[in-house]
Amino acid sequence: MMYDRVTAPPASRTDFVLESIKEAILNGKLKPGQALVETDLAAALAVSKTPVREALKTLAGSGLVVMSPYRGAAVRTVDAELARSVYDVRLLLEPEALRRSVRLGASFDEAASALEDVPDLARRSLANRRFHRALYAGCDNPLLVEVLDGLSDQAALITVAGWGIHPSWDDEAAEHRAILAAAVRGSAELAAELLHRHVQTFADRVVRELSDVLR
Repeated sequence: MMYDRVTAPPASRTDFVLESIKEAILNGKLKPGQALVETDLAAALAVSKTPVREALKTLAGSGLVVMSPYRGAAVRTVDAELARSVYDVRLLLEPEALRRSVRLGASFDEAASALEDVPDLARRSLANRRFHRALYAGCDNPLLVEVLDGLSDQAALITVAGWGIHPSWDDEAAEHRAILAAAVRGSAELAAELLHRHVQTFADRVVRELSDVLR
């Protein structure tokens, strides 16, 4: 079974369904291109179809799900164009947000915690997303945080696709530790430079590999 059968409180049922489906997408249990059938999801989550329908609409708005009037909902398929677009924006904004966080003396305890929260492959994408958010969350610009948060789901989906083609978690974990060490030391420029290099390297590889897959 994809989900543990849990009955959610009525007031939070839609949020419960939303987070359950999102987590299943971002940890790879629901694969890119996989159909999302309302009746099946409702049965798996022990809810009616209404909160499932609302959750799928929200996920479509965040870019994780695509909706078709003829085929219904499906997990978004990752391609090179999507990866290039998402990582282009991240490269422009995320290193600057980290630079500001370091200069402001933000805490990076959450980032350190995320590095430890990788018990299995299924949760690594979620831990990766937590780590990166913890780097920019203290930049003292709510709009900048909001924009990067808006990209985080699609970035996580791309990460899952990239690891599916070529697992590279160990290399990226080492890069994460170096970025965090620089941030904790207060080396804003070095931390930003290491983050830029980290994101660029992964983006280049994923775009190249996704292009090869589609040839």
